[in-house]
Amino acid sequence: MFYHIFKHLDEAYSLSGAGVFQYISFRSSAAIILALLIAIIFGRSIIDFLRRKQIGEDIRDLGLEGQLQKRGTPTMGGVIILLSILVPTLLFARLDNIYIQLMLISTVWLGMIGGLDDYIKVFRHHKEGLNGRFKVVGQVGLGLIVGTVMWLSPDIVVRDEHPKGYELSQEQTTEQTLTLSSEVKTTKTTIPFVKNNELDYSWFTFGDEFLAWLLYVLVAILVVTAVSNGANLTDGLDGLVTGVSVPIVVVLGVLAYLSGHVMYADYLNIMYIPDSGELVIFAAAMAGALVGFLWYNSFPAQIFMGDTGSLSIGGVIAVFALCIRKELLLPVLCGIFLVESCSVMLQVGYFKYTKRKYGEGRRIFLMSPLHHHYQKKSIFETKIVIRFWIISLLLAAVTLVTLKIR
Repeated sequence: MFYHIFKHLDEAYSLSGAGVFQYISFRSSAAIILALLIAIIFGRSIIDFLRRKQIGEDIRDLGLEGQLQKRGTPTMGGVIILLSILVPTLLFARLDNIYIQLMLISTVWLGMIGGLDDYIKVFRHHKEGLNGRFKVVGQVGLGLIVGTVMWLSPDIVVRDEHPKGYELSQEQTTEQTLTLSSEVKTTKTTIPFVKNNELDYSWFTFGDEFLAWLLYVLVAILVVTAVSNGANLTDGLDGLVTGVSVPIVVVLGVLAYLSGHVMYADYLNIMYIPDSGELVIFAAAMAGALVGFLWYNSFPAQIFMGDTGSLSIGGVIAVFALCIRKELLLPVLCGIFLVESCSVMLQVGYFKYTKRKYGEGRRIFLMSPLHHHYQKKSIFETKIVIRFWIISLLLAAVTLVTLKIR
């Protein structure tokens, strides 16, 4: 919103200093600061409100150390994260940008699904919350929307040929420069550790463009559903999914900036995606929101994010990666989410298999998801969380390294 207001003031009245809002670096810095302040300042009021309304977590006794002490801790704290993301994005991002519009829709969409799940758990006293099938339908619906918009929107293009020999400012590209490269509506995406690191979904459909886009929509559905559920499963310890997500969001913001900058994209030999640099503002707001939420969510947690937060975080990360054509980097970048999800699938699958074969179910892990396995081994909660944070930082670094190591 401020971008459009100050652009008008600059053009109409030559207002001194108004031009600063044209720079992504300024707006992203403002977004992260505002998101932090909203989370920290208003977080306290939201926690007090939830306590007064007795909106607390009903903890199931799983035999984990210190678990029952958390009973009654306010939940639905994802509202803090969502507000801290949406307000700075609405204020500092370009609202006419198709990628920003997709991110706003995704945040609200998944926040509503997660909020409904938490509402059923807390107010209807139904421990399982929203039926799993309805969650999946919501996630599939979002994936369908995102994939279809990526397919049909004329504003979403890739420039295959990067212009050479132009001296450009750090963040702005002239219209003259942009006209030198060809706009392409493509199903290409990025793959890691490969020299010519672009994969085209049309390869799997023998060049049929219509089928390629249908395949892309299916991939979008799979990615949104998988990452959203992965983040949801990871949310089991104080500050775990919050801290793990920060390096992921920061790396996605860096990749969006590089992909949206014609000179850096050319230098790194990656796809140049016009207007995708605006996503840096959203990434900055989300990083600030997560760090601010850690103020209250770190051990011992004063509030839990609930599905309102965890479903939204995972789904938004997935949609962000799809927008910048980096969805195939997610198994590396979101390795924690992947391992947590696989631990559940392996545990359930092996238990069912051994029950059929031997008459009694056997387990691979002491408990799943994986973080509970380490709890069962009597490793203190904060040590597990910090080690998972370190692994997430390592995976984030590896993801950035893929830009150069091919």
